[in-house]
Amino acid sequence: MTKLDLRAPSFVADPYPAFAQARAEAPVQWHEGLGLWLAFTHAESNAVLRDRRLGRIWRDKEPAERFGSFNLIHRNAILEMEPPDHTRLRRLITSAFARGHVERLRPWVEELAGRLADELVERSAGSEPVDLLTGMAEQLPVAVIAELLGVPEADRPLLRPWSNAIVKMYEYGRTAAVEEAAERAADEFVTYLRRLAAERRTAPGDDLLSHLVSVRDADGDKLTEDELVTTCILLLNAGHEATVNVTGNGMLALLRHPDQLAALRADRALLPAALEELMRFDPPLQLFERTATADVEIGGITVQEGQKVAALLGAANHDPAVFTDPEALDVRRTDNPHIAFGAGIHFCIGAPLARVELQATFGALLDRASVLELGGEPVRRPEFVIRGLETLPVVLGR
Repeated sequence: MTKLDLRAPSFVADPYPAFAQARAEAPVQWHEGLGLWLAFTHAESNAVLRDRRLGRIWRDKEPAERFGSFNLIHRNAILEMEPPDHTRLRRLITSAFARGHVERLRPWVEELAGRLADELVERSAGSEPVDLLTGMAEQLPVAVIAELLGVPEADRPLLRPWSNAIVKMYEYGRTAAVEEAAERAADEFVTYLRRLAAERRTAPGDDLLSHLVSVRDADGDKLTEDELVTTCILLLNAGHEATVNVTGNGMLALLRHPDQLAALRADRALLPAALEELMRFDPPLQLFERTATADVEIGGITVQEGQKVAALLGAANHDPAVFTDPEALDVRRTDNPHIAFGAGIHFCIGAPLARVELQATFGALLDRASVLELGGEPVRRPEFVIRGLETLPVVLGR
């Protein structure tokens, strides 16, 4: 049994020493407070994500009348489904994604990243600290998802506050105020997307939402309206939260390891591998739950039918059985089977888009800022499951 306190400020600030200690004790341990098993190693976390007897089994938050919209956007989400529903929905979404939407956006994403980086460099002018999160990391992925879906420019400021409120429901020890804010945001988001989808049915464009409205599979099946709305919300919540937090966590890691930042500056061909290493080193999602649909043996213990087990992605990505010198940041690391994007049938459908955004963001900062250093002490978000920063002050200069 582990007694990890996932809400302790010291743990939220740096969970990796505690993970290492727990991993040395046993690969899978029961957490009484959470009422679930935790997998600390790469092998066991991978098994949790891939074993088909461990499923994403959604149960509506209770009381149901209090969480109508929040439950709707999870009951119909691909992330909360198992085959055959998951297979059908993923096929339809992948079909829409496969129409070149991501690569079509690459030049636009790079141009936006360059513009945001230029604005930050001008404001900082080599001496004034500026916040990388509000100035770039939060703006770019929301703009990209909005462009991908065809959300009008005037409505885009609505998206991040909605998403921010909803994802706070994934943490443990929530307050009633957090829950009420999440339900309110879900309800407003659902209402907005129903209206936008109705417009696309009568006046389709060349955006992903129009394709999701019209897509059919080989059997003539299509997305229901609830599935359509839920898919758009999932793309925004999962897509932009991950990218924002990889940008913040990753840039902070580079700034605290100046030798690695210098190596990346000296050889820009390292950038794709470096981004994978940043995701391994401090992943944006730390915990992903599954529910046993039958008794399953993992790491020497039996997860009984109906019990929950969670893969600790950050712990898995620091497992010395898989990664040489796992506590070291190494932008030249090539053997890097990290699971920051998950694994198995729930592997992140937006991973290609996230990589385009991250390459554009880090590339623009490296291109435009010959001075790139910490401008003060960063502030970390107090949550554990979704790991990120609230502020990251940097000094940028030409």
